[in-house]
Amino acid sequence: MIGLTATLLTVGALRTGQRESAARVMDQRTSVARVAVAGEAGRYRDLLQAVAAGLGTNARLTAADFAAATAPLEGAGLVGATSVAYVVATPPARIAATQTFWRGRGADALTLAPRGQHAEHYFSIFQRSLNNGGPAMTGLDVAASREASSALTEARRTGRPTISDTYVLLRDRNIPVAQQQLSFLFAAPVYSPAEDAGGLPEFRGWVALGLHGQDFLGGVLGVASQGLLDGELFATNGDGRRVLVAGYDARGRRDLTRQATFPVADRQWTLLTGADSQNLPGARSSMPAIVLIGGILLSAMLACLVWILATGRSRAREQVLVATAELRTAEAESRRQAGLLGAIMSSLGDGVGVVDENGAFLLHNPAAQALLGVSDDVDGPDSWQQHFGLFRADGRTPFPVEEMPLVRALQGEASDGVEMLIRNDQRPDGILVSVDGRPLDAGAAGRHGAVAVFHDITELRRYETDLAVFAGVVAHDLKAPLAVIRGHCETAADELAEAPEGPEVFEARAALDRIANAVDRMAALIDTLLAYTTSRDAPLKLTAVQLGPLVADVVEHRTEHPRPGDSPPPDFYLGPLPEVQADPAMLRHVVDNLIGNALKYVQVGKSARIDVTAAGGPPGWTRIEIADRGIGIPDDDKPNIFESFHRARTAAGYAGTGLGLAICRRIVERHGGTIGVADNPGGGTRFTFTLPLAARTRNALDRALAERAAAAGSVPPEIAGVGPIRPAEAEAAPPRTPEAGRAEKA
Repeated sequence: MIGLTATLLTVGALRTGQRESAARVMDQRTSVARVAVAGEAGRYRDLLQAVAAGLGTNARLTAADFAAATAPLEGAGLVGATSVAYVVATPPARIAATQTFWRGRGADALTLAPRGQHAEHYFSIFQRSLNNGGPAMTGLDVAASREASSALTEARRTGRPTISDTYVLLRDRNIPVAQQQLSFLFAAPVYSPAEDAGGLPEFRGWVALGLHGQDFLGGVLGVASQGLLDGELFATNGDGRRVLVAGYDARGRRDLTRQATFPVADRQWTLLTGADSQNLPGARSSMPAIVLIGGILLSAMLACLVWILATGRSRAREQVLVATAELRTAEAESRRQAGLLGAIMSSLGDGVGVVDENGAFLLHNPAAQALLGVSDDVDGPDSWQQHFGLFRADGRTPFPVEEMPLVRALQGEASDGVEMLIRNDQRPDGILVSVDGRPLDAGAAGRHGAVAVFHDITELRRYETDLAVFAGVVAHDLKAPLAVIRGHCETAADELAEAPEGPEVFEARAALDRIANAVDRMAALIDTLLAYTTSRDAPLKLTAVQLGPLVADVVEHRTEHPRPGDSPPPDFYLGPLPEVQADPAMLRHVVDNLIGNALKYVQVGKSARIDVTAAGGPPGWTRIEIADRGIGIPDDDKPNIFESFHRARTAAGYAGTGLGLAICRRIVERHGGTIGVADNPGGGTRFTFTLPLAARTRNALDRALAERAAAAGSVPPEIAGVGPIRPAEAEAAPPRTPEAGRAEKA
C-alpha cells in the first residue's frame, strides 16, 4: 500500500506538470496562428490598396497598364486568392457606351452582361487569375451579389479597403455544390488625384480580390501550426451573425481549445483552435506511465515475495494433495476408458486387428477371430499367409506378404478395400473379406504399429454376381421380343415398298418408322443398363492397350455410316497417344461414349470438331483430353454431370439416357484414375481422364528422365506415342486452337 500510494502521488504530480506545459504550448501556438491569419489578411488588404493607388495615378488606364500593375501579385504567394479585377460602376443607360469605351482601352472581348434591375451595375473590366484559378471572366455584374455590392458601396463611401460578408463567388456558382467554398471579396477604391490643388479626388472604380475561405485557412494555418492545430474560421457579417467560413483538421483528438478574435478591414474574424495535447511538443511524455508501471511492478514484486515466504509450506502441502487426487482420478478414468474400449471392440460386427511395429499382434476382437477362424496368433508377417490361409480373391494365389494391408500400414501406406480370401481348417469353404489398413501412431509412448478392419463381403459378392447374371438374362429376354418386333417392321416395310403410293401407305410407313425408332431406343437403353451394371461389377482384364489404334477404330466406326439428315462431316484431330494399362473393352466404352457425345451434342447444321490428345500427368500416368466445339455444359450442371440419370439443361431435345457419363466415371475410377469436365477455351466442352501408363512406357519415361538428369540442360528423347517428357510438376500443354488442329490434320 505504501508503494502504490507513493507511485500514484508521483504520477499525479507529473501529470499536473504536463497539463500546465500543454496549456502554455497551446497558448503559444494559438497566438502564432492568430498572428499568421490576421497578418496574411492584412497583407492582402495592403497589396490591394497599393495596386488601387497605383492604378489611380494613371488617367488613361488600359488593359496593358492593369496587367503590369497586377503582375507582382502572381508571385506574392496569396494563398486562396482566386483573381484580382478592376471594377467600374455604370448606370443602366450607359452600359453600351461603357462597353465601347473599355474596348477602346484594350478589353477587346469585353461583353457587359447586366443581371437584375439595379440603380448601378458593377462590371469587372480587367481581370487576372491567381493560383491557377481558371480563365479570366470579364464582364461579370458584381451587383448580382448582395454581399459583394455592399462591400464595393462601403469602400466608395469610406474611401478605405473593405471586406465583404461571406458568400459563394459568382465565378464559382457554376461548379458542383460539393466543390464550392464560402469566400470573401476584398475591395479597394481607386481615386485619381484632383486636377487642382483645392479639388477632391475623382472616384474611378475598385480593385477587387476574391478569396476562398477554405483554401486560405488551410494554407495559412497548416504552415503556422505545423499540422498540430485544428482550426475553424468564423466571420462576423454586417448584420452581426457569426458564420463558419472554413475548417482545418489536424491529426489526433481535440482536448485543448482556444479562441482569438481580430479585425480584418471593417470586419471581425474569430479563429477557434484545438489540439491533441499528446501531439504538442514538450507537452506530453511517457514518464508518468513509466513511473506508474514501474511503481506497480515493484510493489507487486515485494508483495509477491512476502506472500511466497509466508505461504510456501501450506501451498506445497495443498499441491501434494491436489496431485494425488488428480492421479487417482486419471487412473479411474483410464480404467473406465479401457473398459469402454474393450466393450466397443467386443461389440463391433467388423473384425479389428492391431499389431506393433514388429508385426506382433496386440489385439484381435471377437469378430476378427470369428472371421479368421484361428484363435491363436503368430509373430511376424512372414507366417501370416500359411497360419491364417490368406489367398487372393481367385482362391488359388497365395496373398503376397508385401501387399498385405497391415504390412503396407507398417510402412506408412494406407489402403482401402483390399480383397482377400481366408481358407483354413476352420474355414474350409473360405470367406471373402475386404480389409482396410492404416498406420497407427502411439503418440508419446514412441511406439508405432498398424490397425486393420475386416469386412465379410462373401454374401455381397455372391449377390452382385447373381444380380449381374440376372441383368444379363433379363436383357436377353427383353431384347428377344424387340428383335421380333423389328423383324416384323422390316417385313411390313418391304411389303409396303411395292404398294402404290397413297395417303394410307404414307401413314403406314411413318408408323413403321416410329415403331423401329422406339425399338432402337429401347435396345440402346437395355445396352446402357447392361454397361452400367458391368462397369461396376465385371472383373477388370488389364493389359497393355495402344490408345491410338483404339481411338481411330472408334472414330471410323462412328463416322463410316452417316445417316440422312446428319450434320456436315466432323473434323477430327488425333494427337500422339501413349500405351496404357487398362481393360480394352471398358476403355473402348469410355472413348466411344465421350466421342459419341461430342458428335451428338452439336448445334443443328454445324460440323462437329473433336480433338483427342494426351498431356502430361503424375508419374506413371497420362491425362487424355477429348475436346469438342459443341453446345457446352452450364456451370451449375458440371458438379452433377457424372451422376446417374442426370442430364444437363442444354441436352433437352437430344436423345440420351443420362447414364453414359456415369458409366465413364465408374470405369475410370475402377482403373484408379479420375475424370473431369471443363469449358473448352475455343467453345464447347473438354473432358479429361487419367489412366496408368503401360509398363513399357513407364520404363521408357524413367530412362528418359534419368538421361536428362545426367546431362544437365539437354532435352530428353521422345517416347514413341507419348510426346516430350515433362517433369511431374509441369503444367499441362496449352489448349490447341481449332485452326492449329486443322492445319496439323492437313
